[in-house]
Amino acid sequence: MAGKRRHILDLDDFSAEEITGVFSVAEAMREVMGRPVKKTPALRGKVVATLFYEPSTRTKVSFDLAAKMLSAEVLSLQPQTTSVAKGESLIDTAHTLEALGVDILILRHASSGAPYLAAQNTSLNIINAGDGWHAHPTQALLDLYTIWRHKGSLEGLKVTIVGDIKHSRVARSNIWGLTTMGAKVTLCCPYTLLPANLGNTGSLFPEVSLKPDIYSALEGADVVMTLRLQRERQAYGDLPSIREYTNLYQINDERLKLAKKDVVLLHPGPVNEDIELASACVYGPNSLIKEQVTNGVAVRMALLYLLSQGWHK
Repeated sequence: MAGKRRHILDLDDFSAEEITGVFSVAEAMREVMGRPVKKTPALRGKVVATLFYEPSTRTKVSFDLAAKMLSAEVLSLQPQTTSVAKGESLIDTAHTLEALGVDILILRHASSGAPYLAAQNTSLNIINAGDGWHAHPTQALLDLYTIWRHKGSLEGLKVTIVGDIKHSRVARSNIWGLTTMGAKVTLCCPYTLLPANLGNTGSLFPEVSLKPDIYSALEGADVVMTLRLQRERQAYGDLPSIREYTNLYQINDERLKLAKKDVVLLHPGPVNEDIELASACVYGPNSLIKEQVTNGVAVRMALLYLLSQGWHK
């Protein structure tokens, strides 16, 4: 494959071969994580900075752990304690980090497109850790990897995504990744929680279908992925009430029986228990939610390693 991959901004430009390559490296990183001393010198001498303009637990901690396990120097920056609080722009901040010798910048930002802006204006390697409603590629890759480890392949799987598609960067990146890997994706949510540009998915994503009826959407599913319902969306009139959403779209044991017996259940977290997911499902035998968190470290280790080695695509 020609060219080098300098950034990880979304999965829309990833090939199936690249994604499979991430899985292979992540498997090696899981082996590192299982050692008594969880350390490898792969990124020794490299400087990795995390800059999160929005709160995060899973993504932030897993990136910090991933970089440290690879022996990188890690700078964990909080915008409120940097010159951002004085009005410094994102580009100025990126230029400062570049001048200080940072190699890889892991960026989460409330504005869609912010990581692209940083990538276009600095020589840093940029990893998008979530930008607005747009994309969350590393979450999608760890989701794909988790499914792959349990199913052996994503080709031909029916993956049902249930929840607030409209405001979910996780859903968007997963749609790109899942369809690239040959999965058939079903989106299930009220039409008010569906992005306008996904109203007719046939032209852009021929393997994506829309089924607002939860029972039809779950029937025969190999994978069910639920999304966090953002309670604040009620203020915009997208939902009449949380109670109505729960009645119509919550995944519970009874509804999960419509899927295949070996269905696996995913959620990017944090879970609003007994709203999008019944508590029994969160901790039930089909749930891979805890494993997703563990796999997030392995996948992010793989991505940091590949970028540091001059990743060819």
